[in-house]
Amino acid sequence: MLKMLELYLEYDQSVWLDYMDRGLLQRGDLRLLVTEGVRGVTSNPTILHKEIVSSNDYDDLIYELLQGDKGMDDAALYEQVVISDVQLAADVLEPVYVSSEGADGFVSLGVSPHLAFDTHATVEAARHLWRSVNRPNLMIKVPATEPGLSAMESLIAEGINVNATLLFSVDRYRAVTAAYVRGLSKNDAPQKVASVASFFISEMDTKIDSALKEIGTPEVSALKGCIAIANAKMAYLHFKEVIASDEFETQRQRGASAQRLLWGDTSIKNFDYPKLHYVEQLIAPATVNAIPLKTLEQFQLHGKLDNTLENEVGRARRELETLTTLGIDLKKMTWQLEMEGIKKLADSYDQLLLALKEKRLTLSRNLVNS
Repeated sequence: MLKMLELYLEYDQSVWLDYMDRGLLQRGDLRLLVTEGVRGVTSNPTILHKEIVSSNDYDDLIYELLQGDKGMDDAALYEQVVISDVQLAADVLEPVYVSSEGADGFVSLGVSPHLAFDTHATVEAARHLWRSVNRPNLMIKVPATEPGLSAMESLIAEGINVNATLLFSVDRYRAVTAAYVRGLSKNDAPQKVASVASFFISEMDTKIDSALKEIGTPEVSALKGCIAIANAKMAYLHFKEVIASDEFETQRQRGASAQRLLWGDTSIKNFDYPKLHYVEQLIAPATVNAIPLKTLEQFQLHGKLDNTLENEVGRARRELETLTTLGIDLKKMTWQLEMEGIKKLADSYDQLLLALKEKRLTLSRNLVNS
């Protein structure tokens, strides 16, 4: 299991686990993964929905919550369940947070995806989660929509850690970094706040590959599985520009840390690609890779390490330029991906609430009959 530690120590990339459920926490699996080098955790409603439906791991917690408040609505029940998980995970990761002086050891929790286009509601929801979880190593996920940018700036200014999520476009990433620096400038204690900007990888290639397939020429086929990584290389170039800028240097002198890039959605969806295609091609200093559990297991067994993200940048530019010559509008596609990503997340959230409704009905019957 040394590879995990090597990845962090030798390449300055943190591995976060893109998976969290009650079983992982109760069995001590997360604690073991942390000893092996995992530096953070991200949560999402899709995973929680699956566990609510397919296991009994949450029954005792839900039963206990319903005993305390039989009239609790489904959204409040979800919130209490996920807050309990996040608190447990944050406590496991606290030693990482302390030893890294607040650079790592975070647990990410998202506001409702239905708030993605409402700045004020997003800020209020983030404040509520921040107070409720009450852990300094919590990071609030905020979708990087245009309304989300103002929310991020406000939250950073207040000292609330932010994971700017659902990023596909480098242009939107530029706006995120600008919002982060503005937020830092309004914060009296910028050394106490942290942030990541999360690019989604695999879903981009799925969409671009589909467009390339329609064109169908051999030279076009060579671009399949390349564009998301090429896009990530351009994002990383911008990251380096930001940390070298006078604006950020002013904040660094005040104790601020860089907003790291986080690579999300790094499991393959096209099984023609190597299983570790995205994990191995996205290694670079001062970045985070949020890796799903099964992909992480594959990496521990078969992963290869190299500073790959900074290689072949010229080729990456040419690949992106080729899309334009082919008539593929990357700006339009990244906007579509953002809209689709928010809808998928909202659908998962709604399905989770329905699953909790069914679970609570079953457990409530037991509560009445007890």
